[in-house]
Amino acid sequence: MSGGGDDDGGLRNTLYRTATRSSRRMTPARRALYALAAPLGVGIMRLWWRTCRVARVAGEEHLEAALARAPSLIPCYWHQHQLYCGKFLLGQRARGLSPGWLISPSVDGELGAMMVRRLGGAVIRGSSTHTGARALRDYYQALTRDDISPVITPDGPRGPRFVFKPGALLLAQMSQRPILPMAYAASRAWLVKWDKFVIPVPFLARIAIAIGPPRYVPRVTDAATLARLQAEMERELHRLYGVAREALL
Repeated sequence: MSGGGDDDGGLRNTLYRTATRSSRRMTPARRALYALAAPLGVGIMRLWWRTCRVARVAGEEHLEAALARAPSLIPCYWHQHQLYCGKFLLGQRARGLSPGWLISPSVDGELGAMMVRRLGGAVIRGSSTHTGARALRDYYQALTRDDISPVITPDGPRGPRFVFKPGALLLAQMSQRPILPMAYAASRAWLVKWDKFVIPVPFLARIAIAIGPPRYVPRVTDAATLARLQAEMERELHRLYGVAREALL
């Protein structure tokens, strides 16, 4: 990641420079490599997006309803749905939505941060695995102070797959901003990695995106209620995937 105090691209939490397990540093050679790799990666991603047609977006009114009540929200979808749910969110900036992503504070994470910035997204530096409490705090500040809508993949990045961890619910409880559940489906796709990450087949795949009603979490929530909400959100994300699949028929 960035080495100097004035060269962090305005990223949140430069404290994370000292909170990473990696001993690697941002050398001039690595910085030059990333400067070349970031635009190349972004170009490939944009080209891929253009090769697959988004045939339908179901439930777009739910995004409008959430933004009518607050300037920021918590987009939430399974890790495998990152590619086109993320694309959709980046396309909603004209509506006032400012999507953000949590990027590892390691040197390796700097490449991802550079790509997100080039795509127009906001970057929050942290790790849900190794700096979870700090990441939750920064999510809260992004939501309430900066009006950034931080994306949460509740089963990522290490799984278990399709298990809704409580982070999004806790953040919604703290911030009183809604969770916006999402899913997408592709008519033809490759499934890769542990979570069967969905990569639509270029020039052949049609895409459908489904958005569910915003979910608000009461400020006072006990453990039993939290567990119930986790189960409900798991079912909702699966339901939305079914909606997206049906939209392609």
